[in-house]
Amino acid sequence: MISILIADDHTLVRQSIRQTLEREGTFNIVGEAADGEQAVVMAKNLKPDVILMDISMPKMTGIEATREIKLSQPQAKILILTAYDYDQYIFPLLEAGAAGYLLKDIESSELISAVQNVNRGDVVLHPSIARKVMLRFQRASKADGKATQDTLSEREVSILSMAARGMTNNTMAENLKLSVRTIEGSLTGIFNKLGVGSRTEAVIEAIKRGWIDFEEIS
Repeated sequence: MISILIADDHTLVRQSIRQTLEREGTFNIVGEAADGEQAVVMAKNLKPDVILMDISMPKMTGIEATREIKLSQPQAKILILTAYDYDQYIFPLLEAGAAGYLLKDIESSELISAVQNVNRGDVVLHPSIARKVMLRFQRASKADGKATQDTLSEREVSILSMAARGMTNNTMAENLKLSVRTIEGSLTGIFNKLGVGSRTEAVIEAIKRGWIDFEEIS
């Protein structure tokens, strides 16, 4: 069972998310937070596998709550679920360590898949958000010139590129004819070299440095 904390200031939204996930039978909703401060406290006490986080909440925004949670629990997997697709929200949240960013126009089945994917460490971005991220960092990398790629090996860059396409560890292992354990070890090594804690952060860093092009993964 995947344990989940839902943080949203609208009771009806929390109830709807809870019902959707509980019907699946593989999720355990361990708590509901009505504001950002509650989310931080409950995340610390309950240590859920995945935190579903809204942005606009009283007392502390989803951005502030995400930063606070990641500071004390770097391993926390926070999936943003919001109605807002503004740049001033997207990039601070991803840079704060959010594992994914979804809009509330998704289908129930997409939310279920997203929670499962985030739980296993995959990057999860709503298509419109993914395009904003890729284009922004692609422009930045072109303006600055491609940064040195000496930090990562050719295989590690290939793995990052596959991760950016949303491939699972099993799929990457099959494509590269490696064991899943080797892929997992490579991802850990990539995270350590780049000083990040998730696939999302690693992919963003690779795009910033010009190692992955938008055309490659769109």
